[in-house]
Amino acid sequence: MAVANYDFGLVGLGVMGRNFILNVADNGFTAFGNDLDAKKVKALIKEGGNTEKVNASTDAKTFVDSLKLPRKIMLLVPAGKIVDTVIENLLPLLKEGDIIIDGGNSFFTDTDRREAYLKKKGIHFFGAGISGGAKGARLGPSIMPGGSREAYQHVKPIFEAVAAKYKGEPCVAYLGPKSAGNYVKMVHNGIEYGLMQLTLEIYDFLKKAAKLSNAELHQTFKKWNEGRLQSFLVEITSKILAQKDDLTDNHLVDMILDKAKQKGTGKWTSQNAMDLGIPVPTIDIAVSMREISALKAERTKADELYDRPMVKPLDKKDAIEKAEKALYFAFIMAYAQGMHQLADASEEYGYELDLGEIAKIWRAGCIIRAALLADITEAYRSEPRLQNLLLSKSFAEKIRSTVDAARELVSYGATNGIPLPGLSNSLTYFDAYTSERLPLNLIQAQRDYFGSHTYERVDREGIFHTNWHDNV
Repeated sequence: MAVANYDFGLVGLGVMGRNFILNVADNGFTAFGNDLDAKKVKALIKEGGNTEKVNASTDAKTFVDSLKLPRKIMLLVPAGKIVDTVIENLLPLLKEGDIIIDGGNSFFTDTDRREAYLKKKGIHFFGAGISGGAKGARLGPSIMPGGSREAYQHVKPIFEAVAAKYKGEPCVAYLGPKSAGNYVKMVHNGIEYGLMQLTLEIYDFLKKAAKLSNAELHQTFKKWNEGRLQSFLVEITSKILAQKDDLTDNHLVDMILDKAKQKGTGKWTSQNAMDLGIPVPTIDIAVSMREISALKAERTKADELYDRPMVKPLDKKDAIEKAEKALYFAFIMAYAQGMHQLADASEEYGYELDLGEIAKIWRAGCIIRAALLADITEAYRSEPRLQNLLLSKSFAEKIRSTVDAARELVSYGATNGIPLPGLSNSLTYFDAYTSERLPLNLIQAQRDYFGSHTYERVDREGIFHTNWHDNV
């Protein structure tokens, strides 16, 4: 019979799971893993150094019996039905008060359903979004837990030990009840979609308009990463652009097919934003562009049918300077949209989110970590009820000094046939959000005309309807 002396358990010993459990062991806690694949179990034990700090088994009972009470079990398995299957397999072996943590990218309503189901059985359940990829899991991810505050207290010391650190502060915090953790991770991924789309557009613009070589692009992104655009995505972009291909004499980036894949979290963010009535056009178009990229065969046929404008070359130095400003502007728009969605979701779903705390735990470890998040943290610390970053006085100056560059790039892209949809949508979002009056009065009139849907007036209170046909 197994001896219950391990602090933490983890089901799912793929790359993420194996790295996370080794991280736990490196930070003073004992950890026990479980996976149906015997090779993965052996790999973990070997990588853990065959010490008492790390162990694993393919047998669920041995796994559960090896954990201290209350058992703290994290699942790092693919989102969907497999999560429910793992839970059902564990349930007969658990005791009241035990804790199950879903560390995957589960849809937030699934987390709410599972929490309610397990609560009736006396088992704590909560979602904890984990960002940082395999390397982050090993060296320190950003962790976004939500759910039972009581249950979180049992794993708090472990999570704070393994999380990434920003100036000594762990990038993890209890975020709120129910599915708050999974929801925040979902929006994190939506913002990630937006930032990635914006980055590739600026790369494409500089390559086509300023004729920058991969070496020059590498140096440009590297320099940007030393300034206000400092971020994980800008950093890895600079490194990607320097990577040579092992199979040819070319740069690897030029040999990679232009079809992007997705796991669905960006789409979920976009869909839920529509449900909430919150505009996130930069994220929306990022999802759509991945879908357009998948139509490779159709795009190839269409390219043969239509002429494209001759690209008017730009001065390299001027193009780089304006591209940096435009990207900084658009990054702010992507974060602003995501944070706005979080604020509204918090009200709608009762999450009680602290947006400053969320920005704070994103400053290191996660994919969207960036120097800009320190400023976002401060903005929400100064104004906890800030409705949108665009309403922050500290961000107004950052935007005013960069928006004209975004306008120039969008105009240039349209004239020269270079698609910049993320940047264009970011600019449109800014222009619409900062317009005191929009032409949507015409939509009210149209809806009342064809469907008697009524309208409101600018000069008096009330709901009105006009018999439009009588005025023809």
